[in-house]
Amino acid sequence: MESLQTPDRLIGLAVDLVNTRTLEPERLTSAAALSRFLLDHGEPVAEVHEDDVAQVRAVRERIRPVFHSEPREAARILNELLAEYAVRPYLSDHDGAPWHLHVAKPEATWAEWLAAATALGLAGFAAGHGFQAIGACAAADCERVFVNPAERRPRRFCTPTCAGRTRVASYRARQSLRNEN
Repeated sequence: MESLQTPDRLIGLAVDLVNTRTLEPERLTSAAALSRFLLDHGEPVAEVHEDDVAQVRAVRERIRPVFHSEPREAARILNELLAEYAVRPYLSDHDGAPWHLHVAKPEATWAEWLAAATALGLAGFAAGHGFQAIGACAAADCERVFVNPAERRPRRFCTPTCAGRTRVASYRARQSLRNEN
């Protein structure tokens, strides 16, 4: 179920999975949508069922708090997911794929695989960069999450667009207060 697993790929998978449901419409609406998500993330999808969608959404909601929690709580969540879903890593070259690591049991469902892979990616990222590098957008009208490996550039917004909208809204609010006085 997994192709080459690099740390960056697993972190991107975790961020993108959580961002499939924000203030924007739900993006994991069907087996076809889940299949598209997996294909977009390098997974050679053989078969996805409708019940996989609900299970993957449940995993997504278990991962989401990692981006909003204090470090000890985020670590507790990741450790819980790793204990429940991850197995001792093993090498595989199934289906003609190059050698790669698996971190979920061979018969894992898509939800179990995503739980193991994303928890491992986020745990490794937190260990290398600290939990302060894992966050949620500070824009009032956004719920997207992000990771920021840059050491000296703290990040509060998911994109420059959200940062710009927030700055403009703040400026307009200040101008409105000045005009009232």
